[in-house]
Amino acid sequence: MIDSNNFSSSNGKLLKVEHLVKKYKLGEVEVHALRGLSIEVERGEFVAIMGASGSGKSTFMNIIGCLDKPTSGLYLLSGIDVGKLSKDELAEIRNRKVGFVFQGFNLLSRTSAIENVELPLLYSSVTSKIRREKALESLNKVGLGDRIHHYPNQLSGGQQQRVAVARALVNNPAIILADEPTGNLDSRTSVEVMNIFQRLNNENITIILVTHEPDIARFAKRHILFRDGKIKSDKVNKEIREASEVLKTIPLIDDEEEE
Repeated sequence: MIDSNNFSSSNGKLLKVEHLVKKYKLGEVEVHALRGLSIEVERGEFVAIMGASGSGKSTFMNIIGCLDKPTSGLYLLSGIDVGKLSKDELAEIRNRKVGFVFQGFNLLSRTSAIENVELPLLYSSVTSKIRREKALESLNKVGLGDRIHHYPNQLSGGQQQRVAVARALVNNPAIILADEPTGNLDSRTSVEVMNIFQRLNNENITIILVTHEPDIARFAKRHILFRDGKIKSDKVNKEIREASEVLKTIPLIDDEEEE
């Protein structure tokens, strides 16, 4: 069993990888997806991971999200050596300590918004009443408290992504991993999603975002650029865009029209 106290500490390094290597076999060819990455992320950071296709971004996210293991190297999450965990312990971290947001939303089509958000809690010991309360709280955080019984096909793309963000939040995760979360969204809706991420980050939630869009990366506090499985640059963003201010300059899109 994972010690939850390690994840609840309010300060210190949340994530640390040293000399991370990932190799794949494609027939007779060995592909080097990661070539010795070393990165540290403090609690409360908002990091944008950038790079061309094939640079290693998604491989890195899969490893830190406990969906894959490196070929070699060290990965510490809140001081815990992830490489030494059992499958059950890895599943526990994925479910309770990491929130995932993907480009494709990954919602169950025949399940309402609130039921989609409840899904991560089905594997915990909480009662159905508490499960519903937590899901409603998460949906209210992303501005969808009035759409809880809507199905995905009754929601706009932006609303579906907000449901996905609410689902990522429902277990009060230590970190949110967002892989191209605005890739399927229009410009205003993309900024609305980034506004939610910035608000969450202001509440000290750590966010790591993969994006190929420089305009989206500008909402993050730190930029890490990948190239060929290595880090080309790692810089503090000194000109952070405030999504709430940008939204004032973009025409409003009616959710009903978008549907």
